[in-house]
Amino acid sequence: MVKKAVIAGGTGFIGTYLKEKYERLGYRVYIISRQSEHIQWDDTHSMKDALDGAKLVINLAGKSVNCRYTEANKREIFNSRTETTEAIGRAIEACSTAPELWVNASTATIYRHAEDRPMTEGGGEVGRGFSVEVAKAWEDSFFSFQLPATRQVALRIAIVLGDGGVMEPYRKLVKYGLGGKQGNGRQMFSWIHIEDLYRTVRFMQHRDELSGVFNASSPNPVTNKEWMKVLRQSMNRRTGLPASKWMLETGAAALRTETELILKSRWVVPERLVREGFRFRYPGVGSALADLNN
Repeated sequence: MVKKAVIAGGTGFIGTYLKEKYERLGYRVYIISRQSEHIQWDDTHSMKDALDGAKLVINLAGKSVNCRYTEANKREIFNSRTETTEAIGRAIEACSTAPELWVNASTATIYRHAEDRPMTEGGGEVGRGFSVEVAKAWEDSFFSFQLPATRQVALRIAIVLGDGGVMEPYRKLVKYGLGGKQGNGRQMFSWIHIEDLYRTVRFMQHRDELSGVFNASSPNPVTNKEWMKVLRQSMNRRTGLPASKWMLETGAAALRTETELILKSRWVVPERLVREGFRFRYPGVGSALADLNN
């Protein structure tokens, strides 16, 4: 029998990467998306058929936070996460053979701005503000389902380094000579290589006893200043102009985004993953960028 995997919100760079990986493993991968060639969110019958008997469900769905936080955008950011999570949960409840594992995306930005100590699953402090409220509601929606036959894992994902996502704007900054520190440069930059994110999901599949919340981040976060330095080195650029807070605020308004994406200090470490024996292929930002630049 062909193994099935379902990726919701699977048309972005993370979903595309995971789809290719699982297809190479012999899985038949179903995508739930707003794009017409995939299973639609309002097609509950097709969703249930895809989920029925699946080995794995990965939910990545949600409007990008790389936008201005207008009231309309905030509603869409919020609803696009909670409503899709609830739709998946209801479809799983309707399955005759429930999926074995449901991995739901969450975000490392659920923790407070931290320059004093790292945030772990057990000892981290939840922050305040819009992005945090979104993350809390997202996880609440996920864990509101009691699914005895389906293991549930929420991954609090740090910034993902891969061919797409945040790497494009950061590379452009360096390319155009603006690759210095942002703000004071002391804010922490927590990240994970996309291959290690995939390997984290595989790790969860192989460890039937694991469930709940996991930080999906490298064990070696760096400061913004160090991150930009290593990125410049990887692109053979010796110098880069820094950007002060007011410059970032002006630029963010022009680019229709928010400075929080750059200035919030995300000091997140994967305490549970490390304790359970997960080995990162790219534990350091230097090795991660070397791989991505090959």
